[in-house]
Amino acid sequence: MTLRRMAAAALAGGMALAGVGLTAPAAHAAESDVSFSNIVINNGKPIVVGISAEVEAPLTYTVKSKVALDSWWVEAYRGTYGSNEYLLAVFTTRWSCRTSSAGGYTFRDCDETMTVDPDNMPGGNGNNLVNSDASTWKTLGTAIKKGGGYDTDLLSPTVRLQRASRIQSANATPEPVTKGKPITVTGTVQRANWSEHRYDNYGGRLVKLQFKPAGSSTYTTVKSVTANSSGHLKTTVTASQDGTWRWRYSGNTTTGASNSTGDYVDVN
Repeated sequence: MTLRRMAAAALAGGMALAGVGLTAPAAHAAESDVSFSNIVINNGKPIVVGISAEVEAPLTYTVKSKVALDSWWVEAYRGTYGSNEYLLAVFTTRWSCRTSSAGGYTFRDCDETMTVDPDNMPGGNGNNLVNSDASTWKTLGTAIKKGGGYDTDLLSPTVRLQRASRIQSANATPEPVTKGKPITVTGTVQRANWSEHRYDNYGGRLVKLQFKPAGSSTYTTVKSVTANSSGHLKTTVTASQDGTWRWRYSGNTTTGASNSTGDYVDVN
């Protein structure tokens, strides 16, 4: 079974759209006839989002029911449900749900893909992500029952949404260089500004300079460098062998990790 829908669309015709405080019946702990469990979003990793590209994240969960269901889903929200929450305005493609039965219950083990669109999100302006959305989001599960009525349960798993980072203009000079002479490596750390829909320089970040010898597939950290207040990186190393230089930023709670492109240098 496949299904594509807007996860924060109106539920049973009674809820407002995503990005607006919803007026809805209070959610509650799982009832005896419907419950959700085993929720894993993006394999337990943060979802890192830039300023324009959609990001796909795997979603798996189990819905257990004693009653017949028309539809069901799991989604993420932040705020206080029932008063000022925002729902992730994601599209979910239900690839498959494996069904089994035991003890009078039907179990559906579902594998889906959440597609997060930064231009269609519930941030402060109702259209796109804003920077305050880089936080931990809670989860809820909703089941629409055949014959009317629905059940929405607040769940314990969470997912973190992070702003994408990037390192621009990684450059190692001179090229080529004489063995034993200095190489200067530069770059600029940036991160997504969701509120302004652009990338801004990200100052004061501790960034690793890494090297991969010619013929190798593995980068090794050579030193750590702190970007200046404008996000610019600059350091000097000694040329010893042919290879590729790059920067790596490991990220933080609100910002994803990133690598620069590599710059290959011949050493004579």
